Amino acid sequence: MIRAIGLMSGTALDGVDAACIETDGETIHATGPAVTIPYPASLRRRLRDILDCAASLSPDDADLRAAERDMTHQHVEAVQALGCDADLVGFHGQTILHRPEEGRTWQIGDAALLSGETGLPVVHDFRSADMAAGGEGAPLVPLFHAALTRQMPRPVAILNIGGVANVSLVGQDGALVACDTGPGNALLDDWALRHTGVPYDRDGRLARAGQIDHAVLAILMSDPFFVRAAPKSLDRLAFHQGLAALSRLSAVDGAATLAAFTVRAVASLPLPFQPRQWLVCGGGRHNPVLMDGLREHLSAPVAPVEIVGWNGDALEAQCFGFLAVRSLRGLPLSGPGTTGAAIPVTGGRLEARGAPEAAMRVLNRWRAT
Repeated sequence: MIRAIGLMSGTALDGVDAACIETDGETIHATGPAVTIPYPASLRRRLRDILDCAASLSPDDADLRAAERDMTHQHVEAVQALGCDADLVGFHGQTILHRPEEGRTWQIGDAALLSGETGLPVVHDFRSADMAAGGEGAPLVPLFHAALTRQMPRPVAILNIGGVANVSLVGQDGALVACDTGPGNALLDDWALRHTGVPYDRDGRLARAGQIDHAVLAILMSDPFFVRAAPKSLDRLAFHQGLAALSRLSAVDGAATLAAFTVRAVASLPLPFQPRQWLVCGGGRHNPVLMDGLREHLSAPVAPVEIVGWNGDALEAQCFGFLAVRSLRGLPLSGPGTTGAAIPVTGGRLEARGAPEAAMRVLNRWRAT
């Protein structure tokens, strides 16, 4: 088994999740400590501004490079805060652009800096190979979800509500179907920040106080994304043009409508089979309005992943530790049912300039085994 640290900075732009996992890339032997290092408000604002202009940015843009350096140092801090004796780091980086219809996905993060500062080999660039093989580049969590549910009753659905929401459907025989479902927290976070100065709807209070505008909800649900077949994926800003439809709504009614949008997007997804239960991870599971809406509109029980003993705040970070080991071993990270790639595709690149020889000897024993 390899001891890996997984790092995830999601589209909610709230900070770095770091988690330890012990795995051979096929089974999960153990999970360890996890931490979250919030981004300073100033860095979060800079990253949010970069999202708005990422399509036209040069990789050499000075502001972009400075933000990349600062967010990488946040990842270094997260690794150091864990205090985990690890062999390898899985570094997702921060997505600033995801346009699969153009064959583009862009995650920033300096793997060489991270390796140098931590003294550990780092696997990064998880999505490019999948896109080169005709895949959407996302979601990449389904194989990890399949490993987690190996001893559980199936079929089961694991719904991650981050900035964008995605689902992994694991069939009774382990078959995987996955896709992004639509907005997660991103629209609601931006709406809350605009109207309250707080970058999320704490405890769903804003949405709970409002009324859903069903006419506006119908406009939002008319987006062509919802008639596309899975696999499919989204950019964080995919639905932001639709926010114009909310311009006449109050802060509370807009929040209620956006929460309903996240729920209805999940509920409208055609399913190849009905899961026994829905397990919810990501920040959205902390919003009782979203959770109540899912329970109302889905036909199977809905619960946070803690009900089966998982840490819902660490799951995506654990996933990238798991995928780093799979990358090292040359195992697939994605396939036709998860991203639409023509064949199962491995991926990731190894950066080891900060790793001592002893660490590389450990990893070399595992490579492509």
